[in-house]
Amino acid sequence: MKTVNIIMAMVLTVTAIAAGCMTSKPYRKCEGVVWGTTFHITYSSNAVLDDSIRAIMRDVDESLSAYNDSSLVSRINRCETNVTDSMFRRVFTESLRINKISGGRFDPTIAPLSRLWGFDAGEEISRQPEREKVDSIMRLVGIDACSLTEDGHVIKKSSQTTFNFSAIAKGYGCDLIGDMLSRNGVTDYMVEIGGEIVVRGKNSRGSDWRIMIDAPVYNADSVVHDGMAVIEIDSCAVATSGNYRNYKIIDGEVMGHTINPFTGQPAKSNILSVTVLAPQCITADAIATACMIMPLDSAKIMVERLYGVSAMFVTANDNGDWELVTTTGFPEITH
Repeated sequence: MKTVNIIMAMVLTVTAIAAGCMTSKPYRKCEGVVWGTTFHITYSSNAVLDDSIRAIMRDVDESLSAYNDSSLVSRINRCETNVTDSMFRRVFTESLRINKISGGRFDPTIAPLSRLWGFDAGEEISRQPEREKVDSIMRLVGIDACSLTEDGHVIKKSSQTTFNFSAIAKGYGCDLIGDMLSRNGVTDYMVEIGGEIVVRGKNSRGSDWRIMIDAPVYNADSVVHDGMAVIEIDSCAVATSGNYRNYKIIDGEVMGHTINPFTGQPAKSNILSVTVLAPQCITADAIATACMIMPLDSAKIMVERLYGVSAMFVTANDNGDWELVTTTGFPEITH
């Protein structure tokens, strides 16, 4: 009888192991190009969810892309409508919140200034714009002077005020895709769009997700990546901001694409790049942009005051050497 029980136990154990193997979900990849950048999504699921992933990207594009002439934000910019959708309201509301937190540094209404300096599909320039032209455009800037009505209509500071949510939309897109995967029972995934990342659970090796942080090497080729640090994370969002991939030489000076809404000029700072961790990527994305316009000490104070948010700054000292500065809660860094 004892022998029979042992045999039965062995059979049950083997059956359980086999069942476990049968229920193991494969890790799938969905990759491509969107919004002028690349995306890489890895998720563990028996179901193929690529169509749902791409549908979310199309929805975000149709609502928030300033480079899509038929998108909602483009029509709002042209004053063809002031009726918003849920996506516009989400990024607008978060933009207002981060604008207040950052003392006005994060501002999606700087689009005309970006174009004036030759960024965001603006004309190529070799000399700095005239101050009078900068000042005239700055009168249109200020998301804090814009608002949403209770019934979802947006009121702009001026009829000529325009929105460009590119500094927050990729992060929001990552959140939406992550939420969709979670609703479909996916517990292990990594969503990356243009360097903005959302992760949950474990990778295919059963370990935390390993995220490489690029070195702030000036290189206009967005495909080339020079890693300087690696962090291991689960269940959070990551966004990195820096001027080293989008810059111009104007009057012999390197000018980054991040515009200071108070000066109307490309921001000047010893912060070369910042990587922000937050519960949601929409927040990490916006905070990272705001940090690039702030002095290091002010940026650190802002990040430390935000619940669940941490950051790693890459700065340049007086000798031009890089220094890493982290806030409380940032993961251990490996190289």
